[in-house]
Amino acid sequence: MTQLELAEQMGVTDKAVSKWERDLSFPDVNSIPKLAEILDVTVDELMQTKVEEKGNVNDNKMTEIIALALKGVSLAMGIAVVVLSFLNEIEMNSAISMLGIGLACLAITQFLR
Repeated sequence: MTQLELAEQMGVTDKAVSKWERDLSFPDVNSIPKLAEILDVTVDELMQTKVEEKGNVNDNKMTEIIALALKGVSLAMGIAVVVLSFLNEIEMNSAISMLGIGLACLAITQFLR
């Protein structure tokens, strides 16, 4: 169903339907039952869908941020080991520990998928 078709059935403009889809505005409370009927869902299902979608979006963004931070830590550890090795400013045990931390961060990012 297009935005225009839904708008005609609801008695609103297609611009209003577009704003609903983009969460810039919401249908009037009194028109919710009619919208649910047109979409062939219950009012509860209609209201539940939006809550779940927003929750999933926030969860996905948080997961992406955590993964990016972990990748940054692993990259920093690798660069630090290389630079400090060239300058002869790091002991072998410290280098191995730092590389281990970097690898652990990369492993964690794999579990976040």
